[in-house]
Amino acid sequence: MGGPGEPPEGTPEGAPGGGEDEYRSVVFDESFVRAARLQEFSAAERMADHAPAVRRRPPLHRSLTRQLLALVVLIALAFGTAIYLGVRHPYPSPAARQPVEPLRMTVIPLAPQIAVPGAADTDTLYAHSPAAQFRLGAEGITLPASRRTAHFSDSQVVTALTTVKDYIVRSSLYPEVLTGEQARPARVLIDPDQLDQFDESFSHPMADGRHAPTGWLVRFDPARVELADRRIRVQGTLQAAETDAATLEVTADHTFVYALRPAGAAHKAAASLFTVRRELHFRFDREDLRLHQTQLIVSYVQAGPMSCTDDSTHHLRPLLAGQTARTGGPAGTDPYATGSATALCGTLATSAQPKV
Repeated sequence: MGGPGEPPEGTPEGAPGGGEDEYRSVVFDESFVRAARLQEFSAAERMADHAPAVRRRPPLHRSLTRQLLALVVLIALAFGTAIYLGVRHPYPSPAARQPVEPLRMTVIPLAPQIAVPGAADTDTLYAHSPAAQFRLGAEGITLPASRRTAHFSDSQVVTALTTVKDYIVRSSLYPEVLTGEQARPARVLIDPDQLDQFDESFSHPMADGRHAPTGWLVRFDPARVELADRRIRVQGTLQAAETDAATLEVTADHTFVYALRPAGAAHKAAASLFTVRRELHFRFDREDLRLHQTQLIVSYVQAGPMSCTDDSTHHLRPLLAGQTARTGGPAGTDPYATGSATALCGTLATSAQPKV
């Protein structure tokens, strides 16, 4: 076994004998050198006394600091983005909206010049009337080709048109609305700022051009008439146009033809046609478009055959088959009464009646 100063593999051949102890500590062979751990001092370590043979790497404080800095930057960017999006929100807050105008409405009865034609078969009535080529129900409310405007996209224009169509269908074609049983199907599409006017029109109807249920929708007096045919004929147009950067308007002009008979009468009782023309003006802001609701600002209605003396504020009161208009003009107008609307009445042309 080699001594303390011998190489790991013993004394090599040809090396000086054991008597030369003073050289044994400085004589190394190749295996000793390979097994040795070499460490090189840095310049500073070579100049300093008692410097450690191996320099330890400092802890990674710098890397940790960079990670914390990057995290802070990301949080700041996220917070700044949230603030920016809040300021640049595409839909204005309700406080920034323009005031919603109340609905202005006009309902004009059309009195017939002759007795109202009638027939037991409603198809015969329609076939011999100007409504012969009208479409059935909602199919007659066709949407025009939609085009974007300067400040509204194609999808926003389509939303306005479809909302108007929904309102017209619900307010002119739903049987439960026509018979006066409900008003909610149309109400849910009205801008919330007009709901007070809508509700007051039904709870306290008045002929003041603001609070007539027949200005909001088509409804008949259920005590007098009923639908003889639910296949209502419709024809008309829709047009959309931008009025300013924040407002889109849709104009609807449709003629509806209803087949009616006396309430509670047998199905063989003669039916007659009743025509309603509705010219409606709708307004939308971006909040309305987002919520699929609308502002109804103008309602102009012509309906007949009716008597000018009948009150058409709460219900439309059609003249039925064989009936004639009562003599006399519309209800008197008091020019001293403020807030009241002028009573109007027209004459229903004979050409508008079925030729039966």
